[in-house]
Amino acid sequence: MELSTLKGIGPTRLESLRAMGIVSLRDLLCCLPVRYEDRTKIIPCSEARGGEVLVMGVVHDKPKLSRFNGLTKVNASLQDESGKLPLVWYNQPWVCQQLPIGELVMLFGRVVEKNGRRALQNPQRVTELSIQPVYRAVKGIPAKIFREMMQKALTQVDECCPETLPRSLRLRHELCERNFAIRQAHFPDNLDNLRIARRRLAFEQMLMYQAAIGLVRNHQENGIALPLKEDACEGFWQHMPFTPTGAQKRVLEEIAQDLRRERAMSRLVQGDVGCGKTALAFGAIAMTCGAGYQAAMMAPTEILARQHYESAKALLEPLGITCGLLIGSMKVKDKRAAHAALSEGKWQAVFGTHALISEGVIYQRLGLVVTDEQHRFGVRQRSTLQEKGVQDARAPHVLVMSATPIPRTLALILYGDLDVSVVDELPPGRTPVQTRLVPESKRSDMYGFLREQVRQGRQAYVVCPLVEDSEVIDNVRSAKATYEALTANELAGLRVGLTWGAQKADEKAEVLRAFAAGETDVLVSTTVIEVGVNVPNASVMVIENAERYGLSQLHQLRGRVGRGNAESWCFLLADENERLRILCKTNDGFVVAQKDLELRGPGDLMGTRQSGEMIADFLLDGDVRMLEEASRCMKQLREDPALQEEREAVEREAALYYRDKLSQVALN
Repeated sequence: MELSTLKGIGPTRLESLRAMGIVSLRDLLCCLPVRYEDRTKIIPCSEARGGEVLVMGVVHDKPKLSRFNGLTKVNASLQDESGKLPLVWYNQPWVCQQLPIGELVMLFGRVVEKNGRRALQNPQRVTELSIQPVYRAVKGIPAKIFREMMQKALTQVDECCPETLPRSLRLRHELCERNFAIRQAHFPDNLDNLRIARRRLAFEQMLMYQAAIGLVRNHQENGIALPLKEDACEGFWQHMPFTPTGAQKRVLEEIAQDLRRERAMSRLVQGDVGCGKTALAFGAIAMTCGAGYQAAMMAPTEILARQHYESAKALLEPLGITCGLLIGSMKVKDKRAAHAALSEGKWQAVFGTHALISEGVIYQRLGLVVTDEQHRFGVRQRSTLQEKGVQDARAPHVLVMSATPIPRTLALILYGDLDVSVVDELPPGRTPVQTRLVPESKRSDMYGFLREQVRQGRQAYVVCPLVEDSEVIDNVRSAKATYEALTANELAGLRVGLTWGAQKADEKAEVLRAFAAGETDVLVSTTVIEVGVNVPNASVMVIENAERYGLSQLHQLRGRVGRGNAESWCFLLADENERLRILCKTNDGFVVAQKDLELRGPGDLMGTRQSGEMIADFLLDGDVRMLEEASRCMKQLREDPALQEEREAVEREAALYYRDKLSQVALN
């Protein structure tokens, strides 16, 4: 049904919705809240500590308006029988006229503590107890208007969103009806109904995704069968200057078996930091080039692409494989020469960034596509590179490398379109990183230790969650402010660098180059150094406000040290909690990821970074067991002849649901 049939949606708002991919009432109803505000429990002012709260009391005194640097700030206080709670509004000067002095009001907001003082920040007035949905922001449509639009759309939910699951399947898995689920997922009557609704919708989407992937795999493209010798893998390892681990040997054999088949390989290789995934990529490249085909390896950053190129020159060129580099910052003349080398077949292996898929790039005989850090690329970008190698209706093999350890159960669900190989063994000699929680009182001691490490010739990272200080976000350290403070105090006299994500590309490259070359002692940064930075001499990682990161991201940051022979340390500046204690107990990325999954739920882990376009809209929250249940359900539908009608019904719905997306799946 058309969006324009809803009252209040004119041409401008229609355009705003279309820009978000919302083109029908069904799309609108499937745009579920990203979170909820529980406005059902009033707590005393004295107990309002950290997080979102609903309080009720009397605005005790007249609000005070102050201005600074073009911003406004309104201060007041709310009082109940338990005491007073300070209130603060940023950039909302009109609040001064709207607050009813001396009247009983309910306010909902987030309590923030700074320097031992707490305040309810930017609270909203509440007139009734409810569970309030919070939607993803739509440019040009205020949140209140968007909620009103959703309420109007829900009156037509029965026509727009008919049932998709067979009744027998729903009864077997105790799932509510779809129209009830959609209504309660938007405006729940209570928390129990919300849980039931979201479980039903999450189960449905996971089941549909599994069914759609099955449909795609049934039509997987023909590939190029490479005539590899039985001892091809052993021959590669013999030419390497190191002894492979058992896991590396096993995974390279799996890759070789795929390369020999006439079906195009679609394999994910995932493993912990430092497990040797790059060597496996080089093994696949060596076998492909040895069979007379070209190979392309795409990395998310120019720094990482250069690192792969330099390593390839050292390891692959002695095998007679010509290697090249193609990145966006190259001069026009050099790019033209690179394009010619690829189209004429002079380069057998090429390493680069998005430049590998630019319009002017033509490959002579592309047989293998490798994408590193695959969660940094969209499905379409990876598909474009794969399509450049299609010849005689045969597609090149695809190998995906992921340095983000994912629990195997979740990996098999997330990457249902891929064969999964896990490198679950680290090379001998790698020293486990010592991880410690550091309270604020021990900060100066920690920096004293860091200085001593630098005196011994080592280097260090200091990572902050923000680039610059924020008036709105309290008690969070920024890279720029930390850099200024450290160079003036704790690290005065040391060579300190500074980098962040939005820094100019040439400046960022120079800062990282200087650190890698040992010309800088300490690098202060944001999480821009999370992947693709390899400095074996770095032995200390300091992470400010560690409580703001997920466990898996902290593990990735920790993986930037411990790459050399020296003992390495990771210091987490934060108050102690269960999540951070886990990181101090283990260096195993798969254990960390499993704990992260259990504590946070898969909703956080399955954002756009770790999923392709087909699952970017997933509503995945709650229990991991539910994900496994949906996966088992699809397996049962495929294997039990008695459930053929159910399977066909689910597959019809999946084909309909993903009709515009199935063609985009790159199976990589």
